Amino acid sequence: MITRYAIEHAIEFVYSGPVRGSVMTLYLCPLQDRHQIVSRFSIQTDPAGAVFDFDGYLGNWGHFFDRPAPHRRLSILARSIVEVGPVPEKPESLGADAWEELRGATAEPELRLMLQPSRFARPSPALDEFISSCDLEPGEDPLAGALALRTRLHQSFDYIPGATAVDSPIEQILETREGVCQDYAHVMASILRGWGVPTRYVSGYLGPDRGVGEGVTTGESHAWVEGWFPGPGWIGFDPTNDVQCDERHVRVAVGRDYADVPPTRGVFHGSAESMLSTRVRIVRETSSR
Repeated sequence: MITRYAIEHAIEFVYSGPVRGSVMTLYLCPLQDRHQIVSRFSIQTDPAGAVFDFDGYLGNWGHFFDRPAPHRRLSILARSIVEVGPVPEKPESLGADAWEELRGATAEPELRLMLQPSRFARPSPALDEFISSCDLEPGEDPLAGALALRTRLHQSFDYIPGATAVDSPIEQILETREGVCQDYAHVMASILRGWGVPTRYVSGYLGPDRGVGEGVTTGESHAWVEGWFPGPGWIGFDPTNDVQCDERHVRVAVGRDYADVPPTRGVFHGSAESMLSTRVRIVRETSSR
């Protein structure tokens, strides 16, 4: 069974005074691979103008635009039609030699990159204290350990919208035990990398549960992590919801952390202050194709 999603992601910047121009890079287009097909994607902006696409970091599909005329408001509307196939069943544990196989495989450049500390997913004294206080050990099996870690992080933190900002370090959620999905993902990536499991940050959307309501969700974008394991390869973990990633998880971009793949990154010319608002709407349709 293939699940089709119609996604609208609206972003608006309102400035306290006129700005002379805005330059923006976007990571809003869902990835396309053997489990996910993007059948339609468009971006509209106000002020209007050309939007250019480019092949981004790690295979992500990015967009870029420049709006040089003065304006006091900049709105962006991305629309996607995405078809997500059934996610193959993943094991819950690996063989007795999994750690040794994992260490041998991480000589590959792509995997080695996802073992390195990054801006938001890195070692710190606060992380060491958290790991010690929660008795978080990798265990004898890396995959079983990652599944247990996902559940422990879900239990340890409270999901509080607005508790952190996009540039909040992991120390904030570790100290307050409050955060949002990207904070959960950064902590999980930091710990798994410390264990020797290549881990990448994933930005995307979480579709509505099957059989719940009208198949429509509204809110914000989502984030989770993927760890690489010998045999199954990349496996998605959603610590915010304590679930393995499935056909509800629509992948947009992957990176070392949020700093690599923010939905928007840009600058404007002027001394005004800006206020950002976002809205995501996801409609689920089930296709038998």
